[in-house]
Amino acid sequence: MAEKIRHVLGLSGGKDSSALAVYMRDRVPEMEYFFSDTGKELQETYDFLDRLEAFLGKPIVRLNMNADANSNRDFDHWLTVYGGLLPSSQIRWCTVNLKIRPFEEYIGEDHAYHYIAIRADEDRIGYKPPSISSLRNIEPKYPFKEDGITKEDVYRILEESGLGLPDYYKWRTRSGCYFCFFQRKSEWVGLLEQHPDLFELAKGYEKFNPETGERFTWCQGESLEELSQPERIAEIKANTEKAMASKKADKPNRRLIEILTDVLDDEDDEEPCLPCHK
Repeated sequence: MAEKIRHVLGLSGGKDSSALAVYMRDRVPEMEYFFSDTGKELQETYDFLDRLEAFLGKPIVRLNMNADANSNRDFDHWLTVYGGLLPSSQIRWCTVNLKIRPFEEYIGEDHAYHYIAIRADEDRIGYKPPSISSLRNIEPKYPFKEDGITKEDVYRILEESGLGLPDYYKWRTRSGCYFCFFQRKSEWVGLLEQHPDLFELAKGYEKFNPETGERFTWCQGESLEELSQPERIAEIKANTEKAMASKKADKPNRRLIEILTDVLDDEDDEEPCLPCHK
């Protein structure tokens, strides 16, 4: 009897992985869809995943979340394990423990094809630690690269499906936790304005050691308390609006989300973790 090969597609709540799910729905009917839930996602992400699940006609498996909330291995669980050390671009324990390991446990020893939403117009490696996984029984597949699917095609796929973009794209250009350390300054301002309760929760994770002067903050060199001051907010918004006006003048027919993406990438284009931001 031939070995059964599983087909799996991980969703981040972002545009590319969602478009890939739509694209592959009828191409690979036996596809399994999963979402590694950190317990710290935006409500917009959960709402969009519910809509996507209805479109796909099959469940999206939610990893990390159990019926017994006390047994969940969410962000707060791992923060305790790491002694309160906040993750950062240098120490990405959140990606390893909340995305990669749960995915590998979900696959187990099965042979699986893992479909990854890297587009044809991207220069990015999907299976380079800590991107996703290096297990030999998990073989990456890149349908968008193979079929020449670009960012413009991704927008078209989502528009034609009726799903469109998740609502958070109005103020941030990447999926992931609401306090992700890869967020740019204007995205933090967006969180403050759109979800002030979540901004306060994010602020509560930051720490200051009065004895050593060491600060543990989400943004390098700036605490959320400092960022939320009215004059600082005004400065960040003014800089973003000026940059967007300039980008729009250069190419007036582009989508607002494309202009915002360019502006934010100019501010900070450090490549975020693949499982969280696709």
